[in-house]
Amino acid sequence: MSEQPSNKLVIFQDKKIRRVWHNDEWYFSIIDVIESLTDSSNPTDYLKKLRKRDSILGSYLGTNCPHVNITTITGKKRKTIVGNAEHLFRIIQSVPSPKAEPFKMWLARVGYERVQEIENPELAQDRMKQIYEQKGYSKDWIDKRLRGIAIRQNLTDEWNNRGVTDQNDYAILTAEISKATFGMTPSEYRKFKSIPVKSKSNLRDNMTDLELIFTMLGEKVTTEISVNEKPQGMPANKRVAGRGGSVAGKARIETEKELGRSVISDQNYLQSKQNKKLN
Repeated sequence: MSEQPSNKLVIFQDKKIRRVWHNDEWYFSIIDVIESLTDSSNPTDYLKKLRKRDSILGSYLGTNCPHVNITTITGKKRKTIVGNAEHLFRIIQSVPSPKAEPFKMWLARVGYERVQEIENPELAQDRMKQIYEQKGYSKDWIDKRLRGIAIRQNLTDEWNNRGVTDQNDYAILTAEISKATFGMTPSEYRKFKSIPVKSKSNLRDNMTDLELIFTMLGEKVTTEISVNEKPQGMPANKRVAGRGGSVAGKARIETEKELGRSVISDQNYLQSKQNKKLN
């Protein structure tokens, strides 16, 4: 778990709600949310009664909402049950309070923005760009990352045209490209970069500029070969994926000879960010 160096409190109806950066998204103190919605003098007890009354909710919270260390009013760290936006929405449905409406309106607005993004993909790209900027990525890196997303989408569309529609098959073909490009599958690459197994962090969000470039090259060449040859079935598509990745792999090796160093970095995003601060 890691925390972003930004305000760990949000204000709702003059109530302070603690939050923590967990699994690459904000999680909010459920006790604080309950207090702000109900004005209960004992929100912990209120939550216990709520879970007892609504057994389905109790099971949902127990399965989905983690207990993480979060700072108390006195400045101490205590294990507290927290939930992300999706979890809060489920809780709100069980809280009979008019103060829940502003939360519902906010969540509805988020949903509406998603519909807008589907109708106009440029909005999604703009929002994604803002998110990466807020996380501290450089504009040059962001441009490559967004271009890589577009290339990846074209590749999965092409695979779909070739009859490959299962996500597991996508993962197998992606591993074939990665292995030919970098000598590692994505899971091996994550381990190499010390990205926690349970982390939601995307491997590509932890890549350097050059790693992104060769990733794009492998996937773009694979797409072009597939469009020309129209392979059918997994064996044929695996061969094409290997060939596309090999083109990028050979280019990577030549680049490393010219640079006198490896293109592959064992640094992940958090480590790189910490190093920049130290420098």
